[in-house]
Amino acid sequence: MGNIYSAQNIVSYLIYELNEGHVFVNNKSIQHLLTSVERKWQEVFGHTAFQEHVFTEKDFTVKEVFEAYEQYGVSHISLPATEFYLKYGTFQLVERTYAIPNFTEEEISLVQQALAQYRYQLLSKAS
Repeated sequence: MGNIYSAQNIVSYLIYELNEGHVFVNNKSIQHLLTSVERKWQEVFGHTAFQEHVFTEKDFTVKEVFEAYEQYGVSHISLPATEFYLKYGTFQLVERTYAIPNFTEEEISLVQQALAQYRYQLLSKAS
């Protein structure tokens, strides 16, 4: 059975992976990838991959993620969105990028399948 993660954390993984492979990623492509991950998660595990509410009738899959990257428009996203973190016992608020989830082998395989499908679609459009 698969775990349920914050969509922001899954997006962090997707952005890092795509940037490492020098593949273009913007807000629209993130939403497309989240849709693909959600479908695969539902097929294999029978439940959603995300803690957040998933939409199917809008221009986005996860509203919180769409809003976090809306400022980029159609431009490339090089780093994940940030969150604010206050460590217990300190008085300093730290801004940091969302962390990458600790996926199981099966979960990472599903996310990698979604990434491979996305890369293939980009190559198909380019040729």
